Amino acid sequence: MTTVDEADLRRRLARLTLEQKVRLLTGADFWTLHPVQEVGLRRIVMSDGPSGVRGTAWDEREPGLLFPNPTALAATWDVDLAERVGRLNGAQARDKGVHVQLAPTINLHRTPLGGRHFENYSEDPLLVARIATAFVTGLQSTGVAAAVKHFVGNDSETARMSYDARIDGRTLDELYLRPFRATVEAGAWMVMAAYNQVNGAPMTENGPLLIDLLKGAWGFDGVVVSDWTAVRSTEAAANGGTDLEMPGTRHSRWGDRLAEAVRAGRVAEELVDDKVLRVLRLAARVGALEGYPGPPPVATPPDARLQLRGLAARACVLLRNEGGVLPLNSPRTLALIGPNAVRFGFQGGGSAHVNPTHTVTPEEGLRRVMGEATRIEVRTGVRSHERLAPLPLALATDPESGEPGFRLEFLDAGGAVLDSQHRLAAHYVLLGSTPEGTAEIVARAGIAPERDGVHTFSIDGSGHYEFRVGDTRTAVDHAFAGVDAVETLTRPPEHRVEVELRIGEAVPVEVRHPYRPGSFEAAVFWIGYQAPVLPEDEELAAAVEAAREAEVAVVVVGTTDEVESEGFDRTTLALPGRQDELVSAVAAVNPRTVVVVNAGAPVLMPWRDEVAAVLWAWLPGQEGGEAIAEVLAGAAEPGGRLPTTFPATETGVLSPLPAEDGTLEYSEGTAIGYRHYDPADVAYPFGHGLGYTTWEYVAMSVPGDDKAEVVVRNAGERPGREVVQVYAEDNGEPPHLVGFAVVEAPPGDTVTAHVPLDGPAPGRRLRAGRSLHDLRLATGQGNGR
Repeated sequence: MTTVDEADLRRRLARLTLEQKVRLLTGADFWTLHPVQEVGLRRIVMSDGPSGVRGTAWDEREPGLLFPNPTALAATWDVDLAERVGRLNGAQARDKGVHVQLAPTINLHRTPLGGRHFENYSEDPLLVARIATAFVTGLQSTGVAAAVKHFVGNDSETARMSYDARIDGRTLDELYLRPFRATVEAGAWMVMAAYNQVNGAPMTENGPLLIDLLKGAWGFDGVVVSDWTAVRSTEAAANGGTDLEMPGTRHSRWGDRLAEAVRAGRVAEELVDDKVLRVLRLAARVGALEGYPGPPPVATPPDARLQLRGLAARACVLLRNEGGVLPLNSPRTLALIGPNAVRFGFQGGGSAHVNPTHTVTPEEGLRRVMGEATRIEVRTGVRSHERLAPLPLALATDPESGEPGFRLEFLDAGGAVLDSQHRLAAHYVLLGSTPEGTAEIVARAGIAPERDGVHTFSIDGSGHYEFRVGDTRTAVDHAFAGVDAVETLTRPPEHRVEVELRIGEAVPVEVRHPYRPGSFEAAVFWIGYQAPVLPEDEELAAAVEAAREAEVAVVVVGTTDEVESEGFDRTTLALPGRQDELVSAVAAVNPRTVVVVNAGAPVLMPWRDEVAAVLWAWLPGQEGGEAIAEVLAGAAEPGGRLPTTFPATETGVLSPLPAEDGTLEYSEGTAIGYRHYDPADVAYPFGHGLGYTTWEYVAMSVPGDDKAEVVVRNAGERPGREVVQVYAEDNGEPPHLVGFAVVEAPPGDTVTAHVPLDGPAPGRRLRAGRSLHDLRLATGQGNGR
């Protein structure tokens, strides 16, 4: 790790004018900081995010590794694995020239209705803290800064730009600040201040939390960066503890206004100097300051795909397995059914999005793992997406080059082409990347249909569009009805056009969009497509018939990025569309029905007792289909345990919605997650997860003040992995997590789990087991089942 010479940083600071210092404290553009040649400061590059490193362009031509969603990582309960995942992210960042990764997201699962639930680790602050610190340690070991976010109280999305989270001191300290304190103690180099207010003050202006607590009591010496566009004032934000305003746009609040505030005495120049020193310190740590050697070379390893597949499999949680239907034993026929079997959810929506190098669907994974001996029939069953999927590359031809793909052009006000790009996707997210002078954006392709019938096309996006499919032309004005601009990424307005097409009759598709940048200086739209399909009732009937004829029915249901995303919260825990009806109908005709749930946050499963098995697969990233297939076939152990409680109903679920006056009262105090639910309202408890073997809990002891030892035995017939969980009962309160450890053992072997404890053991009753509702040992007790 680079040693920073503080005196050297101060000498460099002294060479800067006020204007240079202030310029350094606002982004140069959407992702970078200004270089300052006079002091040897190179450009610092930032990138999202929690599911992998996207880079500075939201562009399919610059792909990266797409990891399982962060809750899936927490489901492994494996701090060593989390550190390795951090290192792999760091290698990706180094490959892309990124100095700061805007991750991890360490807000809590206050409510399963939170839109970004999938992007956060857990409802338990200890589990979040340990997974997060391991990730930060791994990432920063590569010389890439972690930006832990969103400090603090950004646990839901509705009105996140303005709501005032009212959180009492004990709850704030014990729950919501706990992971941030842990990552700062572990040496995090950047903290992101959230959009929301906490107890009356916007987080970018919250001196008591940013200055007194974070920088003062905790001794944080890194950079406090604003969430993007979260700085809404000049003096209040500068005096309130924010160091760096992002992004740099024409709407920025600092720049010349901050310099004027300093000259007028409304902001002390010493404060500006402290902010600049923090930026210089960051630059030295990440190798962007001359005179500092920077981190040693790191590159993405050749086995990265294998690592992602292993992570996705280890995160899978086996919720139910009646009669040992799993693992599957080479069935001759398998019906693969469900909307997510056909349109699989690899990731959630919003800024965590990564353009993957490739993806593996469940069908592709099962065909490889099962081999030709198993005949697989695939049916959608029902439809769950409200919007069409982007037009696939396989159907499109670039009219300029003749290659598979699309032509994207940027025109000035006179119609001259400023830039012309060959693109490999029909979904465009242009964040500050349009050429100067762009007045219109045009997307074009030739489409060759693969079947006769009515084909449906759409234009999805906000603003004005002229849309052409063959001879069908339409003009569309889409007024954005949402509140949060990020909502346009995943569920913008959609206009559909139905066109009768025949095989072999190629037609042109064209979109023309006047460019009117807003505060994000962005344009976001896509061309959607759906081939001819059966009416939903007929498709459902066909799926049920396929299940009836198959030895095994695997039903893949789940959410979509229209449901789980940054920018808005969920309105229900129910699966979208008629998926519950589909599962029950399939289970009624095939007793060997296995449900794979493809979701990042809890959903209601009213059919859970009707089916033979339920495998929770999360949003498993680019290798997800392969990992699921290996788990179903028994080639990999479903090693995950729930890092959050799965409620059986919506009764008692905390609301993410602020009141009419903009306040969001955390009136439940510390009673969130498993501390909140009535056991009768729980479908699957915190920590739950089965496996392909069985475990006996033999004995528990506390040999020291800060650790417990739990002896367990693999009593099954397969090698296995167990997550040993230790809970404390303090002063008669319900159990809460105080430690955990992962162990592995072959059949018949006994192994001791060494569990580091959170807080001293004396005076506490400790209990150990497989989940919160399956505690088999207590302090001084042996012979657990």
